[in-house]
Amino acid sequence: MAPTSENLRSIRKYKRTAAAYDRTTGPTWPIRMRCIELLGLGKGDTVLDVGCGTGLSFEPLLERVGRQGRLIAFEQSPEMHAQAEQRAQGLRAQGWQVDLMCASAEEVKLPVPPDAALWHYVHDISRTPAAVDNLFAQMPSGTRLAIAGMKFFPWWLAPLNILAWMKNRPYNVRAHELRRPWSLVEARLIGFSWKPTQGGMGYIGSGRVSGARR
Repeated sequence: MAPTSENLRSIRKYKRTAAAYDRTTGPTWPIRMRCIELLGLGKGDTVLDVGCGTGLSFEPLLERVGRQGRLIAFEQSPEMHAQAEQRAQGLRAQGWQVDLMCASAEEVKLPVPPDAALWHYVHDISRTPAAVDNLFAQMPSGTRLAIAGMKFFPWWLAPLNILAWMKNRPYNVRAHELRRPWSLVEARLIGFSWKPTQGGMGYIGSGRVSGARR
């Protein structure tokens, strides 16, 4: 299957931002760690890092699943994937189990079903029905899922939404879809709950895969 026009636009965006990406993530690091904690990982778990970027979540995820656990990750941007692969190689050399693929969310095939899945700042994936369909088809009922990203401010702060859009635009093709950016994922979960972050410009949520198609 050939990449969609949106896939190609996303790849071009990250080609421009990949080199400096890690230096821009400092302000959201606490959110990343909160998202990982929501997964409730245990030793021996298999965890999926959706749209893993440069692999910044690899080490904290592996610390929680242990050497008997397994990390599966994918990233469609060749530039971001190359940086993630460098991280993965170093971790494999230390005895950690890391499966990393250069693939889109619409096409990726997971080697094994995960026990938990991290969706950290993967807005375009969470807003693309074909990507959501493909990933949820491979996550068993009960899979723990945590998601975080940006959203529009509450209505009483609506004039500030231009800021949210501008911050999202360099990275995401669907930067305008910030009203309830978790809605496609939420529809596949049970027990989903979320909280605002970043003064209302972000969100973090979690739930479990329901197993029922909606």
